[in-house]
Amino acid sequence: MNTPLTQPAVFGLIIMTGCMTVGPDYKKPATITPATWNSQLQDGVNAEPNESLAHWWEVLNDATLTNLIEQARAGNRDVRQAEARLHESRAQRGVTKADLFPTLSANGSASRARSSKEAGGGTTGNSFANSFDASWELDLFGGKRRALEAATATVQASEEDLRDVLVSLFAEVALNYVEIRSYQTRVSIAEASLKAQTETYEITQWRREAGLTTQLDVDQARRSLETTRAEIPSLRTSLEQAKHQLAVLTGQPPGALNGLLAEAKPVPVIPSEVAVGVPADSLRQRPDVRRAERKLAAQTAQIGVAEAERYPKLTLSGSIGLEALEYSNLYTASARTAQGLVSAAWKLFDGGRIRQQVAVETAKQDELLSAYDAAVLTALKDVENALVAYANEQNRREALAEAVKSGQSAFDLARQQYTAGLVDFQTVLDTQRSLLSVQEQLAISDAEVTSNLIRLYKALGGGWTSGKES
Repeated sequence: MNTPLTQPAVFGLIIMTGCMTVGPDYKKPATITPATWNSQLQDGVNAEPNESLAHWWEVLNDATLTNLIEQARAGNRDVRQAEARLHESRAQRGVTKADLFPTLSANGSASRARSSKEAGGGTTGNSFANSFDASWELDLFGGKRRALEAATATVQASEEDLRDVLVSLFAEVALNYVEIRSYQTRVSIAEASLKAQTETYEITQWRREAGLTTQLDVDQARRSLETTRAEIPSLRTSLEQAKHQLAVLTGQPPGALNGLLAEAKPVPVIPSEVAVGVPADSLRQRPDVRRAERKLAAQTAQIGVAEAERYPKLTLSGSIGLEALEYSNLYTASARTAQGLVSAAWKLFDGGRIRQQVAVETAKQDELLSAYDAAVLTALKDVENALVAYANEQNRREALAEAVKSGQSAFDLARQQYTAGLVDFQTVLDTQRSLLSVQEQLAISDAEVTSNLIRLYKALGGGWTSGKES
């Protein structure tokens, strides 16, 4: 229904409703978090704020890792996709903001027509016109302002999405790097064990030739030797696959990092002190929690957009221009034209469509509120799990380190006694296999301790700073 309104009525309607914004005003949900972590913080872990969380990898003091992080930030394809989504949401916000302003267009025309002799006398006439047309739909009830509010919150959610991608990416790069160093260490252990087993094999050959033992000892030594030799290709395969994965994470083809990672180096050593803050700090830092909250804000504004459809719409339009039958008269004072129009439209009946759309948007808001609550709980769980794993793996590593010392001593003694004929060869095999097993477990545990620290930093939301990566 379009109805022209008198000028006083229009101004009265604007005054009465100009400050009105329908729909609920957004309020950030109240989140009750525990004051302290449930997991007991062991020595070396404290609840102080972590000042280095944005660049946590630097505490590992590994220049190669830092280099890889920088390459990943510049070249990773997931990051580029997230950046493109952010640019898209910013552009979409610009489109929404433009709806608040009038539209202005320029038009020009020239025509020549000849009438029929039967109907119009057969005359020929010209017509020339230029005009500027303007139209503006007033945002009387705040529907457009709510749409801009939703678009702004969506941009902020996209910023948090980019930060979340960075948090995950930096952790994955570091975990993959630790895996590579772990495989390099395990290959070195296997090669050292292979050398020791070769020496043992040579001893059994010497003793058999001297008549001090049987072929059984030689065959057992050879079996142990070849079993260890067979493990090395599998380790090298896993090592190369880890390198390929790391190259892809940095946005490069497999093999691009072979030169950088050719030299075998140990797993990065963890710092003596780790600050984790308190639960509330983690929730403020986690991009996934922040993203969930911004999505909730955007959806709350969408309720107002739907509500605004219940109310009248008021449009102001006008045109100024020039019209003439001869081009020479087009730019004269007598050719001026002007037109103004005020129109109002109000849906009086739509079968409940608007009411149901408001219900749809409200239900979406409830869904996103639950998603926000779930994100909070997941964030707390991730940190608690990381704290437990970090503490327990360190205890495991200490025990394995002692086991390696004892295993090495037992093997050295068993081989000496076997050479002297004091023990049988099975004792040598048992101590040698046991030593290799605990050495490999210790290498894996060393990597797992550092990996668990990386997972802890990821769980805390480390890897971004406000205003830098967005």
